[in-house]
Amino acid sequence: MVERATLLSSPAADVQGRRPRTHLSLSRVGVTGVEKVVRMGARGEDELFYAQLECFVDLNPKQKGAHMSRFEETVNEAIDEVVLGESFRSETLAAHIAERVRERQQSLRAEVTIAARYPERKQSPETGIPTQEIFTLLGSAVASETGVRRLVGVQAQGMTACPCAQELIRDRSRERLAGDGFSDDEIERVLEHVPGATHNQRGLGTLHVGAPHDGESGVEARALLRIVEESMSSEIYELLKRPDEAEVVERAHRRPRFVEDCVREMLRMAVEQFAHLGDGAFLLARQENLESIHRHDVVAERHGLMGEILRELGSDVHDLRHTTMREWLRGAA
Repeated sequence: MVERATLLSSPAADVQGRRPRTHLSLSRVGVTGVEKVVRMGARGEDELFYAQLECFVDLNPKQKGAHMSRFEETVNEAIDEVVLGESFRSETLAAHIAERVRERQQSLRAEVTIAARYPERKQSPETGIPTQEIFTLLGSAVASETGVRRLVGVQAQGMTACPCAQELIRDRSRERLAGDGFSDDEIERVLEHVPGATHNQRGLGTLHVGAPHDGESGVEARALLRIVEESMSSEIYELLKRPDEAEVVERAHRRPRFVEDCVREMLRMAVEQFAHLGDGAFLLARQENLESIHRHDVVAERHGLMGEILRELGSDVHDLRHTTMREWLRGAA
């Protein structure tokens, strides 16, 4: 038994380091579903929150496998050194882990993504009742020999009201009011004061921003959160009294938006706020609506460099070049 234990612990037992039968590099090898508790917030006001991580490296054609236990060890070390020693930004932690993973795995490139659930304290729109809303903070980074690129993002829920169904209902209302003797002017006055009915969706909006230079972008998650929520027909709240509920519903019906509208609004506001990052900055906006009168859901997305998006804004240009997130993150490689 002693001899067997010695053999298994010897360097010869490093199966991952052996040459594979088929010599072929792999794009990504790693671990998903890693669960950790991380510290977030300003120093002195920081709190611990739940996060999920994914870590990947490229695998060279001469190596049979990655050392999976080293991913866990590296994540723990980075959290101890970076997070528990100081409050963190999601993209900063992702960058620290990616650099350590690349070094420990002796790979050319390492990728790390983080999704942390965190609360924001808000007030209901009419009564001002305090309520706690849960959002997702996102961070991504790719480390290579030439540097590190990182992204910060948020994901938030909101409400959308369908413009198409609202127009159909308004047309029916016009016909009925006209049939009841109302003049055209009176009909328009009524419709102006009474928002038209339509079907609603709970929307899930996501926005990512990345600066082209190595280092932190200075983009605050709260700024991204405001953009995502403002892009939809209305914010939603965990706690609402009757006046709050009326305000949310009326606001949404006065700002009907398609899933496509939400994505375009996110990007318009992001370009206005983060234009200083330059044409090489990266933007990704995504909206998913959980339909109420259909069995399917709908999704819209736009990704690309700041310069690519700016070329289209305010023009009829249809730019076929939309840089993807992975292309941008790997731009430093």
